[in-house]
Amino acid sequence: MESKNPVFARSKEWKNGGYATFDAPASAQRQVPPADASAGTLEDWYRKPSATPSQSRRMTLDDVVVRTASLFAVLLVGAAAGWLGVRSGMGFGLVIGPALVAMVLGIWAQVSRKVRPGVMFAYAVLEGVFVGAISTFYASLYDGIVAQAVLGTLAAFSGMLIAYKTGVIRNSPRFTKVLGIAAIGYLVFGLVNLVTALAGIGSVYSGGGLLAIVVSAFGVVLASLFLVLDFDHIEQGIRNGLPVKESWRAGFGLMVTLVWLYLEILRLIAILRGND
Repeated sequence: MESKNPVFARSKEWKNGGYATFDAPASAQRQVPPADASAGTLEDWYRKPSATPSQSRRMTLDDVVVRTASLFAVLLVGAAAGWLGVRSGMGFGLVIGPALVAMVLGIWAQVSRKVRPGVMFAYAVLEGVFVGAISTFYASLYDGIVAQAVLGTLAAFSGMLIAYKTGVIRNSPRFTKVLGIAAIGYLVFGLVNLVTALAGIGSVYSGGGLLAIVVSAFGVVLASLFLVLDFDHIEQGIRNGLPVKESWRAGFGLMVTLVWLYLEILRLIAILRGND
């Protein structure tokens, strides 16, 4: 089954079929010569260099954890810069530029067939600036909201991990298809809502209310369920023996989902507290 997660879907390594089908280095794929090879071809074949340890080593869960932690560390540095920048008087509008650049870098990292850790780190620091700035904005309105959102994100992550490991929620073609359709619908709704807000027509989230709560809660649930796709494809990648470089793609996908989840929870808490 091919992944529908936007990060993993671009990597054909995440398809079932074993290491021989992966986009690995050529030296790692040449495991046996053709059956009809001539003597000269055989001699040239066996003179080729062996795969290096970095090419032949398989991805493990520890690799994914280390890469994910590395990306989050850089994201937190960017978030601290965004937080301090807004606190020191930098206008919130100044972080829109880094956010747009981060979006472009995120798309590049996703569509690229080659794993690009440098692009992922650049995305992490710029996205961190945006996350830190928007967190500062919410913190200026509601005391303790950032800590609540962080705890909510950790709780959702832990809950979905437990649900996945115990088999309460499992990935399937239908589950993936439904999530994909829901994500596209939610993205279109968000873009339309943004356009209407910028045009002065109004936003679903302005003023709070039941509709704002329902829509925001839907976003939290959707982001939480995408964690199941992340868990499943990480497990699938380890089982299929992906090259260790693919742990960067796994960590990046997990980071993107968790940042999305945090922002959705942050907005939901703000709406709930604004209605008090």
